[in-house]
Amino acid sequence: MPSKEPPTEMPLHRTPHSIRVMVLALVAALGAGCAGSGSVPAAAVGGGARGTSESAMGMPGESAMGLPGESAMGMPGAQFACTGLPAPGTASCTLAINLNAAPSANPNQPAALIPGLHPDDLQSAYALPSQNAGGLVAVVDAYDAPGAESDLAVYRSAFGLGDCTSANGCFRKIDQRGRTALPAPNGAWAEETALDLQMVSAACPRCTIVLVEADSASLDDLGAAVDTAASLGPKAISNSYYALEWSGESAENVHYHHQGIAVTASSGDRGYAAYPAASPYVTAVGGTSLRAASGGWSESPWEYTGHGCSAFVPTPRWQTGTSCTTRSAVDLAAVADPQTGVATFDAAAGGWLVAGGTSVGAPLVAAAYALSGRPAAPGYSYRHPAGFRPVGGTGYQPITGLGSLNGVTGL
Repeated sequence: MPSKEPPTEMPLHRTPHSIRVMVLALVAALGAGCAGSGSVPAAAVGGGARGTSESAMGMPGESAMGLPGESAMGMPGAQFACTGLPAPGTASCTLAINLNAAPSANPNQPAALIPGLHPDDLQSAYALPSQNAGGLVAVVDAYDAPGAESDLAVYRSAFGLGDCTSANGCFRKIDQRGRTALPAPNGAWAEETALDLQMVSAACPRCTIVLVEADSASLDDLGAAVDTAASLGPKAISNSYYALEWSGESAENVHYHHQGIAVTASSGDRGYAAYPAASPYVTAVGGTSLRAASGGWSESPWEYTGHGCSAFVPTPRWQTGTSCTTRSAVDLAAVADPQTGVATFDAAAGGWLVAGGTSVGAPLVAAAYALSGRPAAPGYSYRHPAGFRPVGGTGYQPITGLGSLNGVTGL
């Protein structure tokens, strides 16, 4: 998510548990009453998660030094679109913008001058059969992104991906009830939405896309949007957001369990397990740094990736090879480091940007599921590990899971 180096910190996995408990308790106190009206409690945070936690300087920065990206001490060279911890019962987007790459407002910028990884880079790095038809991919985000379709048009035109519009039937935008009474706009979530749609297009240019906009960032509204998306029969549903874990999170699993539909979720960007990535019904996508190297690609774990052992979700029967006694909240990984990030276009945010965060991986992997033609539950990947390139070591790794995509045979 560097021209600046973060302050010297205690390693994340050695940080005293009490620090995170104090942070989450403060958030719970400030955020009480912000949750949706359904199964998510207003004071949903308690007890803290096992595994990694913030250091005294934060992640880096849940302290007087500011939240990640909110000061010079924030995430090195990057800033989150959705700043701060999400209030209890709500989610936050996981998009991080590279501050070292100046935005370009020119929608007609030649592709050769657009910074960041391009669609052909991603297709090459992950050996994606992008010529496949794919099918329908649903993207779930909170609030309305008024420029979503026009931003997507700029992106696809720049990289020669062809038109995907509401006029030709390739693109559709609906609310969480499946109608067109769209929610209020939100600039930060609109950046997330732009990235998500463009990553689906980058991986699967021939996929059709439905954007389902939740009324708010409450988990109840987002869950309702996922259910609406599932009712449309997509191959896969992408969810680029995370919430702090809480003891009643399993009640939300019903929204992410849809037979025959792959559901992906970003693992988050704060170094510890989060929801819905911890759900046993989603493919949780962690993060990497991805660079061109010797005619190919080099990939390493991205340190800010949300990962670790769930505080509340038991180990699914299909998840093997982890060191956790509960659900390990990463299954596989894709590029997330904003310093090696992807090109994205959002006119309202300044135009062409370089973006990262585990936001990139959820829609990218959802599109890869569609390309496979036979999207399966996450357990299929653990039975077919040859479909992934190990990142950070052999076997299962906490930050990158089974590894990054090597085609779609593992999906």
